[in-house]
Amino acid sequence: MTDDGAPAAVTAYIGLGANLGDAGATLRQALRELAASKGITACEASPFYRSAPVDAGGPDFVNAVARLRTTLAPLALLDLLQALEHRHGRERPYRNAPRTLDLDLLLYGDVTMDEPRLTLPHPRMHERAFVLRPLLDLAPALTLPQGRATDLLAAIDDQPIQRIAP
Repeated sequence: MTDDGAPAAVTAYIGLGANLGDAGATLRQALRELAASKGITACEASPFYRSAPVDAGGPDFVNAVARLRTTLAPLALLDLLQALEHRHGRERPYRNAPRTLDLDLLLYGDVTMDEPRLTLPHPRMHERAFVLRPLLDLAPALTLPQGRATDLLAAIDDQPIQRIAP
């Protein structure tokens, strides 16, 4: 809390992805909606990347990461992300189904939690080039519980990822 009783802003990182419809346009719109959301005081996006699905089917994904300043608590931020996914037609017919929009809460300050709805830091981000590459664009010196993000990305260089125009 700040001196005036308002919740203190925290830096959070959100993974964005889509592989159905106009994925790039969907990510751009989702970023605008995030930036305009109550409880979000800043929103900065990485460049966009194209990557093949990992543990999923369908067309290639367009991915990015957003760095937010937020006064929302972790579960309230998760609720916001899931509401945005729903507004963009996200369906969950089966695990890792192709998606119109996927928003994952990757990091929320230094918070660690393991709840049925949310695990922080995100438990698989260190295994995904489509998360690490754009995350490093925003936080080049980032260290995760598994090690330096640059080293983790180098260890998964067999996952092709291509920077594309946003």
